[in-house]
Amino acid sequence: MGKNYHITKRPDGDWQYKLPNASRASGIARTQSAAEQAAKESARRSGEGGEITIHRPNGQIRDRDTIAPANDPNPPRDTKH
Repeated sequence: MGKNYHITKRPDGDWQYKLPNASRASGIARTQSAAEQAAKESARRSGEGGEITIHRPNGQIRDRDTIAPANDPNPPRDTKH
């Protein structure tokens, strides 16, 4: 199944990455980019890969990235990553 992290902005201004339905963040970073890199590395280390969902500060989804060996749900159109 893999690790499916959501990257969101916290009220204190930092960025967090956490698993769906988790009560606590898996990690916190000062920037969105740093949180994204940490979430991707955590998904890679799990050995299962996963899906990283990046949210804008207003909560809207900005981007998604599949980390191997998880299956990309939309492989032909995802040319960004």
